[in-house]
Amino acid sequence: MGPFSRLLHLGNVVVDVVLDVPALPERGGDMLASSSRLTAGGGFNVMVAAARQGLPVRYGGAYGSGPLATLARAALADAGIEVGQQPTAGLDTGFVISLVEADGERTFITSPGAEATMTAESLARLRTTDEDAVYLSGYGLMYPANQRALLGWLAGPGRRAVVFFDPGPLAASIPAAALARVMHRADWLTCNAREAAALTGRPDPAEALNALTRREPTAAGPAGAGPTGGSAGEARPGRAGRPLGVLVRMGRDGCLLGQPGAPPVHVTGFPVDAIDTSGAGDTHTGTFIAALAHGSGAADAARTANAAAAMSVTRRGPATAPTVAELATFLASRDPRE
Repeated sequence: MGPFSRLLHLGNVVVDVVLDVPALPERGGDMLASSSRLTAGGGFNVMVAAARQGLPVRYGGAYGSGPLATLARAALADAGIEVGQQPTAGLDTGFVISLVEADGERTFITSPGAEATMTAESLARLRTTDEDAVYLSGYGLMYPANQRALLGWLAGPGRRAVVFFDPGPLAASIPAAALARVMHRADWLTCNAREAAALTGRPDPAEALNALTRREPTAAGPAGAGPTGGSAGEARPGRAGRPLGVLVRMGRDGCLLGQPGAPPVHVTGFPVDAIDTSGAGDTHTGTFIAALAHGSGAADAARTANAAAAMSVTRRGPATAPTVAELATFLASRDPRE
């Protein structure tokens, strides 16, 4: 096992209401979906991807006590994911309307629920060790209660876990001060090209990667300003001296990998015929974390994550990460130069 042996997920599990549509309806219009389904989503997708690669996973976020929460809790149990909190009484888990177009592109509308009500007291009850990796999502920083709880928990004395942060599609809307503190604390930042552009104001993925790796001020706020006022030029080492690393996902083109003191690396992707891109980024992130936990180097872990994401977009649904055996078969069938 690598630098950590379990993933503690402090994001949000919601229920996805997925509608397959030929295209987005016009404003004020109406449309019939060709199919629909309800499934656990949000942070669930990252956890499933990691768990299917053999990494123990624990969900430490909040969840509700209504019918949607029951669906989400059952999905976590089926995936072998431990739940670390008690349900929030009187409030159901939130949901996301996911519109999936014919070319696989998806559009989300989120209605928050109990997952947006995290507290410092609930986080304090979590049993954590230095062998945990911690995953944070930008969605959590959008909710005032979660933001306060998470920032306080991260700043706790002796908190040395490896932190992975995915700002998500709402990257540009995250409050600047909260974003700066989490960016300063994170050991790994993972985002797609659109999110990288929103964070840095640089539309070119390579330029955005360099800016994020160097901790330059972001478009949404000063990324390097930490909880004690650290400067943008600081490169805060992670546990055991690891510095921040950055992944910028580029779909079928793979991803860019940046680490301080090293040249950027383009890790090529695996072109496939996509039918549903929902959850592909989450699959990439969860698989990358698991590969690092199993001892892979960053570039090898990124290539494994690229393969898992490619497999996921050939399947309908958000939690479509492959198993260890499926991923091994896929990689064995590909040219090792890819």
